[in-house]
Order: sequence, then C-alpha cells, then structure tokens
Amino acid sequence: MTDGSHESRDQVPSRQRRRFPGISSRAYEHPADRSALVALRKLSGFDTVFKALSGLLPERSLRLLFLSDSVRVSDAQFSHLNDMLRDACYILDLEKVPPMYVSQNPQPNAMCIGLDEPIIVVTTGLVELLDEEEMRAVVGHEVGHALSGHAVYRTILLFLTNLALKVAWIPLGNVAIMAIVTALREWFRKSELSADRAGLLVGQDLRASMRGLMKIAGGNHLHEMNVDAFLAQADEYEKAGDLRDSVLKILNVLPRSHPFTTVRAAELKKWSETRDHQRIMDGHYPRRDEDKDTSVTDAFKESASHYADSVRSSKDPLMKLVGDIAGGAGDLGGKLRDKFTGAGGGSSSSSKGAGAAGGDATDGSQGPRRPEDPEGPSGPGAAGN
Repeated sequence: MTDGSHESRDQVPSRQRRRFPGISSRAYEHPADRSALVALRKLSGFDTVFKALSGLLPERSLRLLFLSDSVRVSDAQFSHLNDMLRDACYILDLEKVPPMYVSQNPQPNAMCIGLDEPIIVVTTGLVELLDEEEMRAVVGHEVGHALSGHAVYRTILLFLTNLALKVAWIPLGNVAIMAIVTALREWFRKSELSADRAGLLVGQDLRASMRGLMKIAGGNHLHEMNVDAFLAQADEYEKAGDLRDSVLKILNVLPRSHPFTTVRAAELKKWSETRDHQRIMDGHYPRRDEDKDTSVTDAFKESASHYADSVRSSKDPLMKLVGDIAGGAGDLGGKLRDKFTGAGGGSSSSSKGAGAAGGDATDGSQGPRRPEDPEGPSGPGAAGN
C-alpha cells in the first residue's frame, strides 16, 4: 500500500473510525500534564535552544542504533503496524508520520523519543503479546506522545536534570535535585494517562485498551483474566488499608515513571465516561490553531482544581484525611493516631471527628494488599507505553 493511494487508504478498516481534524493535544491531556505543557510552550525559543544542543544528547546515536539493529516499519516490513501508524496519524491529524521501529526484546514496551523528530519504538515482546485492536491503542498512545510534544519536553527536562546532578555537591544540592526529579516523575506519570486517552481516541474501543493494559500486567493469558475484576483491583488498591498503606503507596510510586497498570486502566475508564470524552467524539474539541491563545494561569487553575477534586473524591485513607483537614475537621492528633493504627473511635476520648476518622480507617482496611509489579524498562527521554 503506497502513501499516495487514496483507494488503499480507504480500505484500511479503521478509516470507519471517527477522525479529529486539527485536534489539539489539549483535548486529551490530563490537567496536570496540560498545565506544564502550556507553560513550556509559552517559553518562546526554549526548546529551540536545546534542539541546537542535541549533539550533547544521545539522540543521534539512538537513531543510528535503531536504524542499524532494529526493523523499520514500512509497507515491506511489519506492514500491519505501518497501517496502524499511518491510521493513528490520520485520526489525530498528525501531518508527519514519525518513523517506527520494531526492536528485538522480550520485555513488552514502547516508547516515543527524540528532539528534532520523534521516533516510535516497539519491542517484539509487545507485538507478540497484543492482538490487532490492542496494538492499535498502543500505537495511538505513542502518536499521542508525539502530538503532545512529550518526547521533546521530556528530553529537555531530563537533560537539565542530568546537568543539575553534576553540581549536586553543593550543600543541599541533593535535596533540590530530588525535588526536581520527583516533580518530573509526577508529570511523566500524568503524561502517560494523557497518552492512554490518545490511544482510546485512535482505537475507539475501550475494551481493547483495557485488555492491552491487562496483558501488560498479567501476560498473554487473557482466558484467565477478566476486565471487570482487573478494574476492581484498582478500586481495592485505592481504598485498602490505613494511613500506613497510604504512605507505602506513595513510596512505591515515587521512583516510577509510569502509573501502576490497574490505576491506568481505572483512570482511562473513568475518562471514557466523562462529558469531555463525549464532546471530543461529537466533534467538539480544542483546535491546534488555538494553542497560542491558551492561558497559563487558566491551565494551572484547572490543574489545581483537578487535584482538589481528586482529594475530595479519593477513597485512599490519606487523601480522606487531607480532605478532612482542609474541611476544618477537628482533633488532628487523634485522626493521625487512629489512621496510623487502624483503630476505631470507641476506645479514645478524642473528639467526634477523630472517632469518625478511625471508623473510616477500619472500613478501608478490608482485603489483602497485592505486592506491586516492578516497573518495566524505559529509556532516557522516552515517552514509553
């Protein structure tokens, strides 16, 4: 199938899917991801300077490496992936189709890297694991990274972080660096949620997106797994345990560049049911030619509002405690003691508010906690699957 063949393009099954001409990545970006990107895009010339310094980064070496030691997707090689790639770019109206490579690696993974021009890499482990519709969502995920500019900004910020690490000998330097790294990883995790949404817009099959995430977590044993049960794990993970478990969750996720897989599935399902998603599917979405007029202040307000709503609606014991404190609930000491110990409110002389908090902790402690899976590989500057 040639790029210029209109007839051949029409024969691709997903041409029947809805297309989003001129769509801005702001349409699907998570509020925390969007606010950071809007701010960076307003810094005129910021990325241009660092693109000029791309010789200091391993990007050229990576391009040569994939060209020499991987298989480039084309009409002649992995043609079904090539169809998916061009189709994803067609649906999201990405004018230039990024090069795509298949790399021999049994670990299921995908990434979008590059400063000057993004390239997409998928491993053989992922290609062999997923069916066509599941893979279509993954390709859409990576095209979403490219459209958002995640690869550019991630590479720039990782470069700045690596540069800052060289001066970490300065007193308190490590503390400052860890604060930067922690903030970057939080953004990275939110950008993965953004790309999951892009994958859904491309595949337009929520169950396929769910299956793909489930297989990444549990392998190619679909007959042994159930999407609803998998989503129930995310709910159990969020609300299980007392304040000690909440702290452990934070410690577990801090070193990761990706959210946990069950959490990604739950977040994607939640977004698929929102009015925002429905409006996009109806053809009402922010346009790329309006990006220059976006307000940094409004984007940060939206991000702050999202986090506030997340705290209010969260079932996690720590988030519920934060919500109580923000709401002016009394006896902070009693709440902290009861949350950490999992105690109820009956044996303490603490206030009614503390007793209620103790009751919440007891309610949330049912069910065993599942050890978290180790994080998959990700390369420097990679916007991975």
